Amino acid sequence: MTPHELLACWEEQQSAYVAHRENRFEVMLDVLRLHAPAEPTVLDLACGPGSIAGRVLARVPGARVVATDHDPVLAGLAELVLGDRATVIDADLAEAGWSRRFTEWRFDAVLTSTALHWLAPRQLLGVYTELAALLPPGAVLLNADHLRFGPEHPSLADVSARHDEQVRRAAFTAGAPTWDAWWALAGRLPALAERLPERERRFADRPPQPLAPLAFHLAALRTAGFAEVGTVWQYLDDYVVFARR
Repeated sequence: MTPHELLACWEEQQSAYVAHRENRFEVMLDVLRLHAPAEPTVLDLACGPGSIAGRVLARVPGARVVATDHDPVLAGLAELVLGDRATVIDADLAEAGWSRRFTEWRFDAVLTSTALHWLAPRQLLGVYTELAALLPPGAVLLNADHLRFGPEHPSLADVSARHDEQVRRAAFTAGAPTWDAWWALAGRLPALAERLPERERRFADRPPQPLAPLAFHLAALRTAGFAEVGTVWQYLDDYVVFARR
């Protein structure tokens, strides 16, 4: 299996867990195209294997992309797939001061998807605060993620959970790889397999975090110093959050 084939499997796998995933990216790219300069500099935050970076480079001619992730396997795949079209940097968003590695660029936009929910709420506020300090006025942040309904919305939470289950069941029945199956495939690429022990070491002491609802994200962005905050897309409990510096 080649790196590009493994990336294609990642896209298929992720679409099983995220309904209408491509719609998220379409909205993000539309905002980027309509708001940012014609040849923007974009930070793909917590980039994984480069799903956003690849789409930006394909859809926005002249874009310059910097991608970052702390997962050495996913970042390694991003490097293999993106090559010299993007700069891939190792940075741990859970550690204060991570943004110092990116001060040489003037970013027009930060895009991220299905990633920041791994952070604890206090870490999330820290990331938003560092982004607000890093970005120039007018730059935008777009965060696409599941932001679960809380106990005050039991019916919506139930409908969303059942919809997720139906999407997963249909995708896996059609042959999409599960999360675990994808990682087994990644282990077959020697360049990535050698990074698996380091991945296990980095994330061994990081348990799942309490999920921050939409209201927390919006409040944290305002507290961090973003001037305009809202949402640009929603499907059940799946959102694209927008913030302008």
